[in-house]
Amino acid sequence: MGNNAPIGVFDSGLGGLTVLKEIIRNLPSEGTIYLGDTARVPYGIRSPEVVTRYSFENTRFLLSRGIKLLVIACNTASAISLEKLKQDVNIPVIGVIEPGARAALKATRNGRIGVIGTETTIRSGAYARVLASLQPEVSVFSRPCPLFVPLVEEGWVDNEVALLAAKRYLAGLVEEGIDTVVLGCTHYPLLKKTIAEVMGGAVALIDSANETAREIKEVLAGQSLLNGAANAPMREFYATDAPERFKLLGGRFLGPDADYINNVKLMEVWDETRWTQK
Repeated sequence: MGNNAPIGVFDSGLGGLTVLKEIIRNLPSEGTIYLGDTARVPYGIRSPEVVTRYSFENTRFLLSRGIKLLVIACNTASAISLEKLKQDVNIPVIGVIEPGARAALKATRNGRIGVIGTETTIRSGAYARVLASLQPEVSVFSRPCPLFVPLVEEGWVDNEVALLAAKRYLAGLVEEGIDTVVLGCTHYPLLKKTIAEVMGGAVALIDSANETAREIKEVLAGQSLLNGAANAPMREFYATDAPERFKLLGGRFLGPDADYINNVKLMEVWDETRWTQK
């Protein structure tokens, strides 16, 4: 591993591309390898044991590609697996929960923060714990929104179905008088317009992607791992299923950077004797 080694990023599907976009924007010289576990999306309905197993399998694939830093671009996996992965691998590991919590605390004016995420993320209480550890006096109101991930993966982000789901999920948060909502899943930024319509323009919507990218830059700089090479960085994309659909929908996340999606490959079928937790 050296300075020119890539950053590895994984998510359960396409949502982590929102984080990847900010990594590319903030660290344009850094190579990246993205793994979307599209065969097993969503993670948010899985048990903690299954999420942990998936996270270790994804990590070991990325380690086999020679990465210098691992980004868990999935709130569910960050909530369940971050600490275990930190203990298991010998490179820096960064999740998306702490960066999102810090951004929320910067944004809130009344100390009433809403958190929306998958069932597993919300059940874990990870955001509430981190927010309380950073600023004990804040009030946190959490709501699971399990249909949001499949809506985003289907591309239904601004139609009447998405709006009805958002109204159903978010009504309680509106009544709580919160002024900040953490989008506690990397898919949810694609629903910002719909969520803002329900919550109202005065409520700040927190996407952890930019804060995560800033933390990555600080960690790489602190360990003298920033890539100073002038040549074009590598961009590799892997999907565990349906790579053509991954390529088609990826532009919704990367926008103008969608041209980077030029190496999407179907991963080998998981070999359980090879990809197993220690």
